[in-house]
Amino acid sequence: MLKLLRRTGNRLGPIRCFAATTALAILVSGCQSMDADVLASSAAPPEISGPAAGAIAGDMVSRLAEQIGQGKATVALKQDGSPFGQALQAALKGWGYAVVTDQKTDGGAAIVPLAYVIVPYEGQVLARLSTSSIELGRAYTVTTSGATPASPLSLMRRG
Repeated sequence: MLKLLRRTGNRLGPIRCFAATTALAILVSGCQSMDADVLASSAAPPEISGPAAGAIAGDMVSRLAEQIGQGKATVALKQDGSPFGQALQAALKGWGYAVVTDQKTDGGAAIVPLAYVIVPYEGQVLARLSTSSIELGRAYTVTTSGATPASPLSLMRRG
């Protein structure tokens, strides 16, 4: 009679063992991180007007130039074809940067890969420029005639 009340073998049972293994796998997969050398894809909503895109791009490129030096590198721009992408390319050229979009160069110049993200949020847009060594971010208030900064510049350095 005592043998009937004793549990033998795996105390958790097959279903509980599977559930515990699955939970552990989910927790461990959360510890993975993105490769620091790979930039996110560029994305900007097409509804941002040309003047607003130009104002945001001009301001962000001027801040980028403060960090990496004006016109000292070739920028490899990952573009999505949006008005902001076109305005950013024009602003980079205006600040003296050589811009390549097909990711091919002659190999003689220093290459700075650059990606951007523009996200509408609570009546403003959040703009971010990313290179392999820094990220710049700022919120803007957008009007039909342009855009004005609505927050201080956020700067993150890697490595």
